[in-house]
Amino acid sequence: MIKSNPEVSEQDALRHSETHTVFNQPTSLTPYNAYTSDDPLQYWVNQFNASWHQNSLTEYGKRIGGDLFDAGFSANKYKPEFNSHSRFGERIDQVDFHPSYHLLMQAALEAGHHSLPWTEKKLGSHVARAAIVYMHSQADPGTGCPLTMTFAAVPALMHQPNIAKDWVPKITANTYDPRNIPFFEKQGLTIGMAMTEKQGGSDVRANTTKATPVENPGPGEAYEIVGHKWFCSAPMCDAFLVLAYTGDKDAGLSCFLLPRWRPDGRKNEMYIQRLKDKMGNVSNASSEVEYRGAFAWMIGKEGRGVRTIIEMVSMTRFDCMLGSSAIMRQSLAQAIHHTSGRSAFGKNLHDQPLMQNVLADLSIESEAALAISMRIAHSLDLLQQDPNNEHEEKFSRVATAIGKYWICKRAAQFNYECMECIGGVGVVEDNVLPRMYREAPINAIWEGSGNVQCLDVLRAMQKDPDVLNAFMNELMKAANHFEAFDIYMAAIKHELSDTSELEYRARTVVEKLAVAWQASTLIQFGDKNVAEAYVKSRLTGYSGQYYGTLPTGLNIEALIRRSTPSNK
Repeated sequence: MIKSNPEVSEQDALRHSETHTVFNQPTSLTPYNAYTSDDPLQYWVNQFNASWHQNSLTEYGKRIGGDLFDAGFSANKYKPEFNSHSRFGERIDQVDFHPSYHLLMQAALEAGHHSLPWTEKKLGSHVARAAIVYMHSQADPGTGCPLTMTFAAVPALMHQPNIAKDWVPKITANTYDPRNIPFFEKQGLTIGMAMTEKQGGSDVRANTTKATPVENPGPGEAYEIVGHKWFCSAPMCDAFLVLAYTGDKDAGLSCFLLPRWRPDGRKNEMYIQRLKDKMGNVSNASSEVEYRGAFAWMIGKEGRGVRTIIEMVSMTRFDCMLGSSAIMRQSLAQAIHHTSGRSAFGKNLHDQPLMQNVLADLSIESEAALAISMRIAHSLDLLQQDPNNEHEEKFSRVATAIGKYWICKRAAQFNYECMECIGGVGVVEDNVLPRMYREAPINAIWEGSGNVQCLDVLRAMQKDPDVLNAFMNELMKAANHFEAFDIYMAAIKHELSDTSELEYRARTVVEKLAVAWQASTLIQFGDKNVAEAYVKSRLTGYSGQYYGTLPTGLNIEALIRRSTPSNK
């Protein structure tokens, strides 16, 4: 038996229990205000007429950098759980979430994440909502899925006035009610979506789900749905927009609103098969479902289902742009904060020239993504004020697909570079970046993958040449400021004039259009330092494959300072 040494004092024992003093480790960024500490976000909110919502954005920003940031970790750590039956043997198809998920949903709904442009129909409402989405996605992108679909469902439902009058007021209510009860017993409702099937994926024409009228056929009438959906997002929503055939495939798909509970109070014949075990977006439940005679109402004209939901799809793609821009911002904020509080090789990381090159390059990329996202939000505002604004209608039609492709593609590499700035700590799960890294590919795949977006751009241009004209006219508003921009635009026009193998070259064309659009937006509306840096790095062929290859002569310090978060 080893005996203790009475000559070793308690003080000595305490001293020997500590091996080192912790130093040269940055403090946590949290708590912080995701709005007031983000100068680019405030800039674009003011630039596009949403400063009237600043007080509410400030309050929400405080929560994003506080309790909601912590809730994002918990909501992803404790996955949604599916319970098919109650303890009494009743089929309930219940998905249970961690309380943090409900906290995130409640906060977002109360802030108007799902409703602001529909309830505050004034200039800047789409931009203000975009700022809410942008901040919320920095805490938890997963809850953004049901929130986005609830928001985007409103234009689709407005195609069916008799349904919209009962549903839209509850959909746009800033009330969260997660109970698994009939829709008519709630004051606030959420909407999901179930479009794709096993055999088709993005090619919804390959769907096999059938709809049969209960009595009379036609818009607004009751149908029974039989079939399946390979992806039904947010299965605890109160209703879902669903595509199904009413006859042969030549007649086209129709759109339906399928509630979780029938109007007579019985559980609808919608059966969850399982939850998807996804690499990211863990807080959000994505499921496989079957419909065995499920009740639904037809929304819009028979056989025109894709046209009915096209505006909804455009809205959700826009939110993918915002979500990926948010991943960039959160990753960048963490990288800048970490490097500003850590030294290496005898010098603060923030002050080392090569690290400054990387951080400045990332700052340019992040703001360029935010800029074109806010430009789309501004376009939606202008269209809401004047639905006959032909330029904005045609411009946004193609710009949304271009932006969705480009920003969502860039997010994963961007996030990784931020992780590398932080070093080993950046890949530890205590840090938010690993979760954002797993989220990064999601938006690039959902709502149409990269190829789908590029082909959509080509289809839009070929179907209506004025769509391309509107987009190019928007870009040319930035002409005669930078020679490099003017040369780049001339090259794009030459490339577009060559229609040979255009589908094969679709990604090349769309990427060049995206870069030109970001440059144009920054030149027209943005900070001069950011615009100059973007043009001189992205349009001259100087920028390398990875971040940190900016040319000399740029105001690097100003670029980093503009993107630096604070605890204010």
